Amino acid sequence: MVTPAAALLLLLMLQLSSCTDAQVGGGAGPAPGCPSPATCGDVTVPYPFGISDGCFLPGFNLTCDRARNPPRLLLGDDGTPREVTEISLVNSTVRAMDTAGAVNVTYYGKPEGNGTWRGLGSGKDSTYVLSERDNQFVVTGCNVQGVLLGDSGNVIIGCSSFCSIRDTWINPVFKFLDLEYTGRLATAVRIAERGWFDGVATQMLNESATDVSASSRTPVPVVLEWAVASTPIAPPGTGAADAGNSSCPDGYDGNPYLAGDGGCQDIDECALPGKCFGVCTNTPGAYVCRCPRGARGNPNIANGCVKSSLGLSIGLGVGSGAGLLIIALGAAFLTRKIKAHRRARMLKQKFFKQNRGHLLKQLVSQNADIAERMIIPLAELEKATNNFDKDRELGGGGHGTVYKGILSDLHVVAIKKSNVAIQREIDEFINEVAILSQINHRNVVRLFGCCLETEVPLLVYEFISNGTLYNHLHCEGPTSLPWEHRLRIATETARALAYLHMAVSIPVVHRDVKCHNILLDGSLTAKVSDFGASRCIPPDQTRVATAIQGTLGYMDPMYYYTGRLTEKSDVYSFGVVLIELLTRKKPYLYRSPEDDSLIAQFTSLLAQGNLSHVLDPQVMEEGGKEVNEIASLATICVKLKAEDRPTMRQVEMTLESIQESLQQVKLRSVGTKISEDKQTAVTLRTMEGRSSKESTRQYSLEQEYLLSARYPR
Repeated sequence: MVTPAAALLLLLMLQLSSCTDAQVGGGAGPAPGCPSPATCGDVTVPYPFGISDGCFLPGFNLTCDRARNPPRLLLGDDGTPREVTEISLVNSTVRAMDTAGAVNVTYYGKPEGNGTWRGLGSGKDSTYVLSERDNQFVVTGCNVQGVLLGDSGNVIIGCSSFCSIRDTWINPVFKFLDLEYTGRLATAVRIAERGWFDGVATQMLNESATDVSASSRTPVPVVLEWAVASTPIAPPGTGAADAGNSSCPDGYDGNPYLAGDGGCQDIDECALPGKCFGVCTNTPGAYVCRCPRGARGNPNIANGCVKSSLGLSIGLGVGSGAGLLIIALGAAFLTRKIKAHRRARMLKQKFFKQNRGHLLKQLVSQNADIAERMIIPLAELEKATNNFDKDRELGGGGHGTVYKGILSDLHVVAIKKSNVAIQREIDEFINEVAILSQINHRNVVRLFGCCLETEVPLLVYEFISNGTLYNHLHCEGPTSLPWEHRLRIATETARALAYLHMAVSIPVVHRDVKCHNILLDGSLTAKVSDFGASRCIPPDQTRVATAIQGTLGYMDPMYYYTGRLTEKSDVYSFGVVLIELLTRKKPYLYRSPEDDSLIAQFTSLLAQGNLSHVLDPQVMEEGGKEVNEIASLATICVKLKAEDRPTMRQVEMTLESIQESLQQVKLRSVGTKISEDKQTAVTLRTMEGRSSKESTRQYSLEQEYLLSARYPR
């Protein structure tokens, strides 16, 4: 349609209400149980916004319309809610879809009029305000000018829309103006997100568009700014973020309105593309980017790091220096190791001489094989005891600590290590080796060998697995070793001491006989041990004068007062052991009500016939008349004068006689029991018709053992 040329001017007097009085107070976080963050459709709803009651700050409530598919997030309570498509905590903005043409223009009867935009963020006391940064004032139509005025009539912004005109000349007198888009482009005023019109302009100007009025009702995106603060929200143009909104520090991302895991979290810049092209190290709130070793340049740009020949030169120099340093240190280490080895060898030679190794070799030189076997290297013993580990300790005595070890030939041994390196200990060590190297007896602990390569000499014995007689006798509880075992152990101990006094080429006095030094193997066989205090008495002498050594309570009083050591000193100590076996009391601790020692009370009660007052109840229950015989023997052994005491050979024979008598009594009782069993068998055979073979085989294992002892094997 062709109309006369005329300039159409539509002056739109628009008013935009400010919201300078709106204010919102901060909260203390969502209530327990609120989702963080909530979602509606494809839109995430972070706090302070919320959908459910108690899950948002005042003014930040939204509605999720789940009746639609997909659900829509809605904003506004004025009857025309707008759809929210995005919420940004970083920019403090909300992106909503508002109806275009929200400015209703009132015309004055001519192409001119005014109106008020009442869209989102246009009212007082509103949480939101239009973003000047992200929105623009859009006027569409042909030859239209729009002006945006404030409440006071001040001009905020204005814009004009013009359409092209084609001039047509019919004759030199008449001229027509043909408006190209007249009737096709709706006259409308919008506030929309920046860039929106650029994307839809082609579609709006498409000549195929026929429904002009429909385009004016198309929703357009609007960006609103919001603030959480106790001060008024800033008016448009100053930015809502200036009103006190929280934000995460640089290098952190998340919700600044929440604490803990839901709040601000460190950003791993090293995982972001394009941040660093070298070696990246993430730090709290930042990151460090540097070129790899051997390169230099700008690591923040691609190919910014260039390998440096200087690094290679430095590397070669450092490598060469390090190589020379290693060679120098290696040479020093080898020199020190050689010196240490030489010093260790010299110390071994010194200790070997100090520990009288040559004398020891002479003592065992009668048999070269024995001499070679008895000298055990230190390395062997260290390996056997795991470097003398504390866990390998078996116990200790007056002459050292005992360790358990396993030699390379798989022999289990006990290794005694002296406590102090003094000459007396060394002398006692050599003395024990010299004595035990000559002894080979079933009831004397066997010496495997010794080590002379340390300042503290070491002795290697056979390992006795069952501990000491002392531990078995003085165990907790009312019962201890059976009387039969006690008598056998006493006999075996007397046999060993008699052997030391009479059977060896040079008689040996043990000098420290006590329950602690009597070991028991797996079958409770007695083994006399600890010969550190022992002394050899030449056959042409009956006594020697020595320094006092032994254990109080077991020590011979005459030896204690005179210093004269004889074989009868061992007899006295053995008599004390017999009394200890009978009473189960410790001689060095026990005091009677009259303040007498165990020895004095025992001899006194025996003389009075009241020995039951001091005897072990278990001995009284299990023993017979032989108990009194043993008590009498013990009393004779502890006579004050040495010449009144028997020899160990006499003691041994007496004990063996008592034990033999006890065995005969048992055999007679077993024989009587067998006769009774036979008579019972005959009776049963007569009554029940059973064969004698079936009825007489009724011996116990103990009876068979005792019967078999009658016959020689």
